[in-house]
Amino acid sequence: MTEPVELVIFDCDGVLVDSERIASRVLTPVLRELGWPLGQAEVVDLFMGRSSKSINALIEARLGPELALEAERRFLSVYRAALDAELTPVDGIVEALDAITLPTCVASSGSHGKMRHTLGRTGLYPRFEGRIFSATEVAHGKPEPDLFLHAAERSGVEPARCVVVEDSRYGVQAARAAGMRSFGYAGGLTPPHRLEGPGTVIFHDMRELPSLIDRLRLTGGPAPAPSCGCAPGR
Repeated sequence: MTEPVELVIFDCDGVLVDSERIASRVLTPVLRELGWPLGQAEVVDLFMGRSSKSINALIEARLGPELALEAERRFLSVYRAALDAELTPVDGIVEALDAITLPTCVASSGSHGKMRHTLGRTGLYPRFEGRIFSATEVAHGKPEPDLFLHAAERSGVEPARCVVVEDSRYGVQAARAAGMRSFGYAGGLTPPHRLEGPGTVIFHDMRELPSLIDRLRLTGGPAPAPSCGCAPGR
């Protein structure tokens, strides 16, 4: 029997705030200057949706610890200023949030400090205050299921009754691993085919999200089986 939807879990970067475009644009030349000549699409594919810890580990494995620290320093010095100058909510997300009637929360690879800044700067923080979860709270970030399972447990909702809104392949993989259905937002940087998979509906405009959630509540649709080796209950 299909479980009803009781909680909508939002990723933050690229779903609520339009920060991924800024991050990938800034990181690409930094890595190129330090000897890792990736294109912006490759940067998106490798890093988008991961925690800072995971990103730094990948860069360190490629460039070594000293250059990884330098990459982080150069990136942050430009990224913070660019966020303050350019950051906006994702197009259509305010209208979507106004129309969604189910309980919501945020589960992001970013730190709490980063989310306070980005959600605060875009006026979205009060909508989620007290219901924001970070990968810094769990052992393993996306694509592992830990963060989404943590958000569900803290919210008092069974994983099978949660639906995740994500824009990265690592995010939708984490949702599937947690046994949750997901909506893959393809209006950002990730190509739609990178989001496709069991239990995932692809969409391109945030204004479509409330009706997609309502349709899921009415028609159901099975969640993918958890692949984390852990029980799907609380």
